[in-house]
Amino acid sequence: PQPLSIIRKDLEKSLENEAFFSHVLIININGKKEKAILKDLQRHPARNSVTHADFMRVSEKVAIKVHVPIHFLNEKTCHGVKVQGGMIQHQATDIEVLCLPSDIPEFIEVDMAEVKTGDIIHLSDIALPSGVTSVALSLGEDHDLAVASVVAPKGGSDAEEGSSEDSSSDSSSED
Repeated sequence: PQPLSIIRKDLEKSLENEAFFSHVLIININGKKEKAILKDLQRHPARNSVTHADFMRVSEKVAIKVHVPIHFLNEKTCHGVKVQGGMIQHQATDIEVLCLPSDIPEFIEVDMAEVKTGDIIHLSDIALPSGVTSVALSLGEDHDLAVASVVAPKGGSDAEEGSSEDSSSDSSSED
């Protein structure tokens, strides 16, 4: 480990860009340029300002594990939402992948357009770029975690609502 000093406003500005979390960064250490990735970030609990950042040196020839954000596409036009009235639930917002630093994707896209109510998108359903593998899936099928799903709205179907109205009208006639 080697301590570094970074200008706070420059770091905070860089953190506004989502790609900062999954790109190889060039850090100038005592006049020598080093390739690194952001490994960990700690924030002050009340002010949300950065208190500590860990960077990890990387080699272009050695695969590394990184968390890559997921971008969900077509959520508003999703069949399960638009046609069936369901709601999308996100079980994950990023995926841990293993790849060479040069192959790290900025984000991974998950198209929700054809997903129906009751469907679940798993890690195995996501097409990863060439040279990129899911760390969880490399551990076996038991680790094929859910990423997103479309669930039916709470409250039941129209048929159930109709039957409850009938029972309430029957009880009022007994009075």
